[in-house]
Amino acid sequence: MLEKLTIIAPGLLGASIGLAAKERSLARRISVWARRAETRESLASTSWCDESLESIAETCSGSSLIALCAPVERIIELAERIAPTLDSNPIVTDVGSVKSKLSRHCSAALAGRARFIGSHPMAGSEKTGMENASTRLFEDRTCFVTPLEESDPDARDTVKSFWQDLGCHVIQENPERHDSIVANVSHLPHLLASALASYLSTALPESGQFCGNGLLDTTRIASGDPNMWRDIVIQNRPEIVRAIDAFQDELQRFRTNIANEEDFAVLKTLADGKAFRDQLDAKPKQAQQ
Repeated sequence: MLEKLTIIAPGLLGASIGLAAKERSLARRISVWARRAETRESLASTSWCDESLESIAETCSGSSLIALCAPVERIIELAERIAPTLDSNPIVTDVGSVKSKLSRHCSAALAGRARFIGSHPMAGSEKTGMENASTRLFEDRTCFVTPLEESDPDARDTVKSFWQDLGCHVIQENPERHDSIVANVSHLPHLLASALASYLSTALPESGQFCGNGLLDTTRIASGDPNMWRDIVIQNRPEIVRAIDAFQDELQRFRTNIANEEDFAVLKTLADGKAFRDQLDAKPKQAQQ
């Protein structure tokens, strides 16, 4: 059990970490810092938050594990902000969906004051905010843990155990490999859903009158926060461009086979797609981000 778990920025993921950690007795004390005073006031009435202070330095003081749960573009800034105030050589992790630049900058910012181990729980929703938090958000979800070669092994193992205790299936990868994987399995699907929805908004604005569950299922994740996804694109631009290029090649082959009446090739693509989708049901659940 952790002596003190500190959560910085309690949105959907941060608040869900707190809820699940309290329910599973993973920490003796849970301290939370939020930038907005009204959020701190709301936290005071929750059963899972033991304290929510105005000072981020006081919130982090004496921590065993600090989870940076802000949007990905703010995580490095927060690591730099808390670094001079840390007094207990804590472990620091995060929930950012892009890891290469983030892991190296956070590790450098916290060097000598804390031990940083990057994390990315593949758990989320098109709904955001603390009010949508759930104790079950991480159950049967994949969580990447992305240490650097020089990372402290005890800190790495603690972070892996923490996510496992929250219910995750933990996969360890280096940050660069992580970014390549999620560009294909998380970022590309979201961008395709958004592009399809954007296309239909002009090509057939009345689509809602005609659509069935297929379109609803395919475009559900396009309801995610546009600002958050813009920042993910900025952070993982090279890998996302590579994924889009590879997919465009696949889509062009599919189009050519359809246009040329290569019906056996069309059937093979459809069958391969079905086989891949069917086997996903047997894998740990994945959620957007």
